[in-house]
Amino acid sequence: MLNSHDATGAPLTDPESRVDYSQVLRTPGQGPVAGVVGIAGALLGYAVVVPVVLQLLLGAGWFAGGRDGSYSAYQTRAAGYETIWGLVSTHLALACLIPIVLLLARHLHRRAPRWVCSVQPGMRWRFLLLVVVVAVVVLNLTQVIARGGEPYHFSVPHLWWLWILAILVTSPLQAAAEEFFFRGYLMGTLGCLGLNKWLAVIGSALVFALFHGTQNLWLFIDRFAFGLAAGVLVILTGGLEAGIAAHTVNNLFAFGYAVFQGGASQARGVTSMGMTDAFWDVGGFVCVAVAAWSVGRGMKVARRTPERVGPEPS
Repeated sequence: MLNSHDATGAPLTDPESRVDYSQVLRTPGQGPVAGVVGIAGALLGYAVVVPVVLQLLLGAGWFAGGRDGSYSAYQTRAAGYETIWGLVSTHLALACLIPIVLLLARHLHRRAPRWVCSVQPGMRWRFLLLVVVVAVVVLNLTQVIARGGEPYHFSVPHLWWLWILAILVTSPLQAAAEEFFFRGYLMGTLGCLGLNKWLAVIGSALVFALFHGTQNLWLFIDRFAFGLAAGVLVILTGGLEAGIAAHTVNNLFAFGYAVFQGGASQARGVTSMGMTDAFWDVGGFVCVAVAAWSVGRGMKVARRTPERVGPEPS
């Protein structure tokens, strides 16, 4: 596979032959420095770039709306998803994690962006779309069973169609960004530090759960379990597609149902969960993971990087 060059003229390299996804960013003999710098850079991007972009978007919304009331009050409502622009701004700000990850992969690890998507390399769109279908069926079926026949109580809010449009357009970006960041990059940098693939999965899942803020034990377990399921899928399928699909479907329906059950702020403001709900949620994640793995096996998706043909170009 011929290597290209980045903007500085330095060559982009391919990962070693026949390694799993957690080793794609690792270069033999490089040591742990790239992993440490990469983690620091990624966390800095999360802590600085995302909030700055969010404030710029919210500020633009406040000015466009005629600066009605104080910016502080506007910001509080937006952060709680009480406004459509608050949801859109937050999701678009999180979407900035994708270019951050791709820039770090390219300029720090000398990997073309396609290697972040999968070991093939590149995004396997047909596999992703099939897992979306599977996740829609499994996650909704799990929730119906969990309710045990209890009826849904829906109400139609003002501008409901605009809420749904905003969720459909921006939630996939937000979900994909979190997968690129937590599974696509943190797992890879933990691999650069010498951790084996399963420790990398656990480490990225732990950070993913902790980054969700205030939560009780069962909600933390729920999010940690999702992170584990997504990470295991990355290893077993060789890429981010299944995790992106499951994460996208989960968030689309979580916010979509919430719009008709009191508003998106209901889903945004969740800080606790009971044991039973956590059990059903985790069960749904496991079922989606097993189904996605089965789809991947049926499609024979690559789980390891290709065998190199010939020597590295000079």
